[in-house]
Amino acid sequence: MSLSTWIELIVSGLITGGIYALIALGLNLQYGLMRILNIAHGEFLLVGAFLTWMVHTSFGLSPLLMLPVTFGLLLLLGWVLHRLCFRPLTQTSPNLDVFEARGLMVAFGLMFLVKSFVTYVWGGDIRGYDYLSQPVHLGFGQFAANKLLIFALALLFCAALIVLLRLTLLGKGVRALMQSPMGAQLVGIDTKRLHPLMFGIGLGLSGVAGVLLSMAYTISPDMGQAYTITALIVIALGGFGSMGGALVGGLLLGVIEAIAMHFTSPSLKALLSYLVFIGVLVLRPEGLFTRKGRKA
Repeated sequence: MSLSTWIELIVSGLITGGIYALIALGLNLQYGLMRILNIAHGEFLLVGAFLTWMVHTSFGLSPLLMLPVTFGLLLLLGWVLHRLCFRPLTQTSPNLDVFEARGLMVAFGLMFLVKSFVTYVWGGDIRGYDYLSQPVHLGFGQFAANKLLIFALALLFCAALIVLLRLTLLGKGVRALMQSPMGAQLVGIDTKRLHPLMFGIGLGLSGVAGVLLSMAYTISPDMGQAYTITALIVIALGGFGSMGGALVGGLLLGVIEAIAMHFTSPSLKALLSYLVFIGVLVLRPEGLFTRKGRKA
């Protein structure tokens, strides 16, 4: 296989991996900070994807205009859902283990609720539209313009979240809560305000991922669960609670899938991902990019 073919495979994997990373960052933020394993995360991606499809096909507006709109709508929805569904659990659960179990059950309910809502409003058919699909010739290959744009925007949103967490006062509070919830509360960090906001930001990133996906791929109400599972695999690769690890893990998983499918079959994509997931959990459960006792 020629060098140019290898480069094309790696770049194609990175493009897919950028979406994986964006979805995983939102889920990792929710679990790493609040211990909410939101398995409905992928279903909220559907909302962003179908809203964008509807606005573009009905009014001819650019999907890029839906990025801030979708992020804001889902951030607000996440804030409301946390206050209505998850905050009461923190007050009634006797310990963290019970809270995680109850939160998982609530997330199960939300998963079916959101999927049913999307199917009711937009139907169960596969949807799609044409946007910047013309090829762009680079020195090492040829790629669709929409996919290159998706990759750039996914990295931009990932970097923005990481910078927010590392360089701002709000981010320092989030990282303090991730490292020591009790210690952070003792120094005055207000979890009642911070948790709903961060849960909303997590859903907002999922909605943004949905907008980006709709720009280059077909969408359907059945695709949410697959992306939730992919996000869990990425988090396992990078380490639970590690934002930098989730970014690198998403890119790595995309490259692994692209190369493996080239030598095997696209139908084995899910199997390959699950093998990676199980292998990491067995051999390095703390993640590939996280030191024991330390989050990236």
